[in-house]
Amino acid sequence: MRKRASLQRHLAIGLAIGVSVMWIAATAAAALIVRAELDEVFDSAMQETAQRILPLAVIDIISQGEERPTQRILSIRKHDEHLNYVVRDEKGNVLMRSHDAELNIFPPFEKTGFTTTETHRLYSEAAVRGTVTITIAEPLDDRRKATLDAAMALALPLGVLIPASFVGVWWLVRRSMRPVHVFGDQIERRGSGDLTPVDTASLPREITPIADGVNRLMERLRRALEAERIFTANSAHELRTPIAAALAQTQRLVAEAPRGPLQDRARDIEGALHSLARLGEKLMQLAKAEGGGLIAAKPHNLVPILSLVANDFTRAAATADRLDLRLPKEPVMSRMDADVFAILARNLIENGMKHAPAGTRVAVSLTSERVFSVSNAGPPVAPEVLKTLTRRFARGETSADGTGLGLAIAESIAAGAGARLELLSPASGRKDGFEARVYLDQGQA
Repeated sequence: MRKRASLQRHLAIGLAIGVSVMWIAATAAAALIVRAELDEVFDSAMQETAQRILPLAVIDIISQGEERPTQRILSIRKHDEHLNYVVRDEKGNVLMRSHDAELNIFPPFEKTGFTTTETHRLYSEAAVRGTVTITIAEPLDDRRKATLDAAMALALPLGVLIPASFVGVWWLVRRSMRPVHVFGDQIERRGSGDLTPVDTASLPREITPIADGVNRLMERLRRALEAERIFTANSAHELRTPIAAALAQTQRLVAEAPRGPLQDRARDIEGALHSLARLGEKLMQLAKAEGGGLIAAKPHNLVPILSLVANDFTRAAATADRLDLRLPKEPVMSRMDADVFAILARNLIENGMKHAPAGTRVAVSLTSERVFSVSNAGPPVAPEVLKTLTRRFARGETSADGTGLGLAIAESIAAGAGARLELLSPASGRKDGFEARVYLDQGQA
């Protein structure tokens, strides 16, 4: 499967490369400007040197009279001479030169001003009506080295600026995309049990229309689920009255009919009507489990709710001595709706009562870590069967009376309320039996 492109990664890399290219371009432009400025400075220095030396050379030459031997100016101390010069007369004879000057790099004087050879930059100046000239020579390598040193001084900070730009851009993009990730997490946590609108106050202006569209979609989905739930609940509720009337008439028929096939058939009808009444009740619970309102606005204590549900079983004659309830002393807070948790607990306890062998007890516990569990004895359930028990009307390998909706209702409630239902067989700490364990508030913030 093709990996989806990351907008954050695309923006970070694109912006970082763009900033780096701009840094490099700016450095290159600055290097060109520095080179032009250095050439101007060097040319000015050559011109100033020529105009300072030439008048002194003329005075010195005139003071020597007719005999003008070539003077080679000695240096006071050893040093690198970047500027060399020669002073000539009108015939081209060398009258004076610097100590490192090589005559082969000085072409014959033609005019005043700047000229450039393959190796040197030259400046020539004349005095005494052109009878005395001076030519200053500077190696082009010196200028190139100065330009290169200046360019390196500009480029070296890029070794820090470019990585810093990558890190800074990545941090900025990631920080800017954080509201989008929070928005995605909020949507991810939504389900059929929580279709409340997503908070758009902290979202960027560009993402707000998408969030508004998602909120409108969830509102339409909520109305559709609510309509389905109401229809299912109303249907099951409307069936109660005719079923109750038919059950009453059947019970009267059983009482009035003589013993024999007629009374047996009436009892079969009575049993079928009882099963139909239980199915209607389960369908109402399933509608509640698959609808909205599974999560309360504020956390509340589940301990008294489970205690009330357990009391219903202990008061019933058939289950009075079969429940082993363990509750923590401290409150167990959860955002699961109280009625929804009661439906969840009742279905899991009923499931345990139906499938536990006669004379055994069903263990019901709620821990301070918000783990609710119901376990019972009995033969282990095969793993392939265990995976199917949360499907609607799945009954597994059992002959116990039931609708096959109890675990499906519990699974729907757990999924919609941000909890997790886990089925175990054998039960924890046993070699046989069955356990249903609910981890509450697993998907809630």
